[in-house]
Amino acid sequence: MKATGIVRRIDNLGRIVIPKEIRKTLRIHEGDPLEIFIEQDGKIILGKYSPFEELGAFAKSYVDAIAKNIPHTICICDLYSVIASAGPNSKQLNGKDLNSKVIDSMEQRSVALATKSDNTFISVTTDFPKDFTSEALATIISEGDAIGIVFILSSEESLSEHELEVAKITADFLGQQLA
Repeated sequence: MKATGIVRRIDNLGRIVIPKEIRKTLRIHEGDPLEIFIEQDGKIILGKYSPFEELGAFAKSYVDAIAKNIPHTICICDLYSVIASAGPNSKQLNGKDLNSKVIDSMEQRSVALATKSDNTFISVTTDFPKDFTSEALATIISEGDAIGIVFILSSEESLSEHELEVAKITADFLGQQLA
């Protein structure tokens, strides 16, 4: 664990303020859920909460099954990173932090088809591989909240309404599982 040298006092309601610099570095925004962990030595640890943590192995199995049936890369993302991916070039994406435009897209509850040649294409990660040229995406919504996004990516051809439907079905299914 890395010490920051920052000390905060608890107010009369039991609250502490997480400094702006730390929130910015960790991409924590107002309203983001945080999970509280307690270590045996009495330390309290805050972490970004992701409902997908509980479904990690399931999400991986799901994308593997889809990738066996379509010749494209599929990835499932929570609010912060790619949590599961399968298909061509998927290893370049797994576990990577999301591009801020993806987070904006989730907030807008986007469902879209895009190619690199138009202005709506979103690079999934900050260091997105140049291999991908077309995408279908659908936001995962659970109990009214945008909690993640599904991407189907292609490097060889433009995707069709068929791949968009697969992304939408995947997003709907995962949203129902997390409700």
